[in-house]
Amino acid sequence: MSKLETMRWDVDGKIARIVFDRPQILNAMNNQATIDLNTTADAVAQEKNARIVIITGEGRAFSTGMDLKALAAGEVEMLYHHRFERALRVLETMDKIVICGIQQYCLGGGLQLALACDIRVAADNAVLGLPAIKESLVPGLATWRLPHYIGLGRAKQLIFSGDNVNAQRALEIGLVDHVIPLAQFDARLDEIARQYLANCSEGTRQSKHLLNSSFDLEHEPFLQKYFARQEIAQTSPDHAEAKRAYLEKREPVWE
Repeated sequence: MSKLETMRWDVDGKIARIVFDRPQILNAMNNQATIDLNTTADAVAQEKNARIVIITGEGRAFSTGMDLKALAAGEVEMLYHHRFERALRVLETMDKIVICGIQQYCLGGGLQLALACDIRVAADNAVLGLPAIKESLVPGLATWRLPHYIGLGRAKQLIFSGDNVNAQRALEIGLVDHVIPLAQFDARLDEIARQYLANCSEGTRQSKHLLNSSFDLEHEPFLQKYFARQEIAQTSPDHAEAKRAYLEKREPVWE
């Protein structure tokens, strides 16, 4: 296990785990957290054997986002935002499925980070929102990512109001992908992660690259990118294993 000032991370087989570790202030993020998040994201991205990354918060909350005490004290400069967005992009584009496990509060930067993950799993007590507007700030690149998940109209309503939504509403509008009982949170989160791991082949990794470009490219350049990614997938050891497993009537074992 690697432990930094504001978080820790480790790898167990094909699953890496990142845990925000400031439970006494609901895992709020200060300047050091943005430094630690970059260090952690870069390290996990380089873990060749890891196929799934689970991100959670220590204690009863995922994260309440930016540390408002630090903000009020004038300790949050533009460099904070630059570092934070760089780390989120590493998570968003890394060659792994990134799953965010949300308990109770997932606010501000916490939700911005969750939107940079591939899958969001919320406990049934989750509260999600982007209150930046109440501080006369912009909620980061949630302004870019959020419409992709819930549509432009709902994204405007959520951002302009600064209102929170509960887990069930978040599921209804596509803000989260799974809602699970708080009492079973750790076990169910691991179960969901292993379900995704079972399909985490080269085809999955190439699909992630394509999905990340799906709103950015016109049809023709996207089509050419698809052909290139499909060739990588179809000539990979994982595809060869899939063919063997089909003939042998068993489940494939991915690299």
